[in-house]
Amino acid sequence: MSTNYVYGTGRRKTAVARVRLLPGDGSIVVNGKPATEYFGGASPEGAILLPFRVTDTEGRYSASVLVAGGGVSGQAGAIRHGIARALLSAHPNARAALREAGLLTRDPRAKERKKYGLKRARKAPQYTKR
Repeated sequence: MSTNYVYGTGRRKTAVARVRLLPGDGSIVVNGKPATEYFGGASPEGAILLPFRVTDTEGRYSASVLVAGGGVSGQAGAIRHGIARALLSAHPNARAALREAGLLTRDPRAKERKKYGLKRARKAPQYTKR
């Protein structure tokens, strides 16, 4: 196996994706399975391929991804972030296009913690006057 790959780490919610981009045919393997099989549907597929579309490198790289934690949307966002960072390592001149599409910024939104005395993060028990 050749060692001419670029590496990028992506994060979203509680998911962490380790992405390795190799010159190839555009196939994406997630945790040992093709991306379509891993996610089961076509919805996250478009989000994952967005960094390739923005930089016009679709079909030029194959991605090998190890992702852990979170759910489907968190993992898809982490993979997208990791691919964007790896593409930045391979093509430093693509920074403007990736930045404009918002692919280099880690999405800081995460689940808010539950507070004591409340049922969820913000839902309070019903108030009774009498």
